[in-house]
Amino acid sequence: MKEKMAFSITSSTVQVRCSGLLFDMDGILISSLGSVERSWTQWARLRGIDPEHAIGIAHGRRAIETLAQLRPDLDSEAELKIVEDLEIADNEGLTVLPGVLELLALLPRDRWTVVTSATERLARARMALAGIPVPERLITANQVTRGKPHPEPFLAGAALLGFAPEQCVVFEDSSSGAQAGRAAGCIVIATTFSHPIETLDAAHYLVTDLTDIVAERESEGIVLKLNARTDR
Repeated sequence: MKEKMAFSITSSTVQVRCSGLLFDMDGILISSLGSVERSWTQWARLRGIDPEHAIGIAHGRRAIETLAQLRPDLDSEAELKIVEDLEIADNEGLTVLPGVLELLALLPRDRWTVVTSATERLARARMALAGIPVPERLITANQVTRGKPHPEPFLAGAALLGFAPEQCVVFEDSSSGAQAGRAAGCIVIATTFSHPIETLDAAHYLVTDLTDIVAERESEGIVLKLNARTDR
């Protein structure tokens, strides 16, 4: 049985040293919740599935795995194209989340990348529309065979940057993402504004969002200064 993490009641200033940073996209860098839920609602109704059930499964996971679970009788690749087209077409409410641009501006471009359950086509479209600097290389649903909560995406992200997983910090907002980061051996910082704290027990640190997280370059890497609740 997975050990539950207990978090401190109050926040305190902590420093986290790392070599690389791995950012989830949806819910960490950008807010696309409305687009995600509207698109999955459309698909679910099209395929005779309860939309709430579909949305609950879809968050933080590769769409192709969600589709295979919900309708194993259908061609998952064909269904993925439908959902992907729906999400790319729906940009209403797409915004950069607080503190994101400020934090990314402090980071050397070779020290961070994005690790997302979205397809590469969708990820690049969303980040470009939101005004996020798009990494030349990133880890998307297309680059892995097993999505979150499996550690493969973050292991691939660490390898892409050229660092060991334990030298990397993961930023996540979902339970599956936090589990994946912890299983990969990374330090996990989870945001709490979009999901209940009790679902984020795999994280090492909890923050409201990326506001007031400061990154400073050191000779051997990056030091992050943040106001966080810590597991204990």
